[in-house]
Amino acid sequence: MEEFEKNESFEREEIFSKAVRAGKRTYFFDVKSTKTDDYYLTITERKRRYDQEGNFQIEKHKIFLYKEDFEKFSDGLSEVVDFIKSNKGEIEFNNSEKKSTENNFTNVDFEDLEH
Repeated sequence: MEEFEKNESFEREEIFSKAVRAGKRTYFFDVKSTKTDDYYLTITERKRRYDQEGNFQIEKHKIFLYKEDFEKFSDGLSEVVDFIKSNKGEIEFNNSEKKSTENNFTNVDFEDLEH
């Protein structure tokens, strides 16, 4: 019976979910509720692995993050990301992953629109 109670806590209803696709990986940020109606966060990394025959398998890794740890986790993550950026520069994305922030419009001079 104790085994069931442990597993039941992992099957809590999702309150909010956000998926982030990154190449062969997808990260899921899921807010769930405890039995006492408190919230916690699960971070799941899902990635495809291909075997020698070309068949793929999905691997999942999950972290449970409780609200009393949010600030320390966030501070630590920010510190590490800032360290990497300052020592290795900003991350450059390839064209397929980069969200376009550039203006894709053609410059048109109103004189070119004469009849």
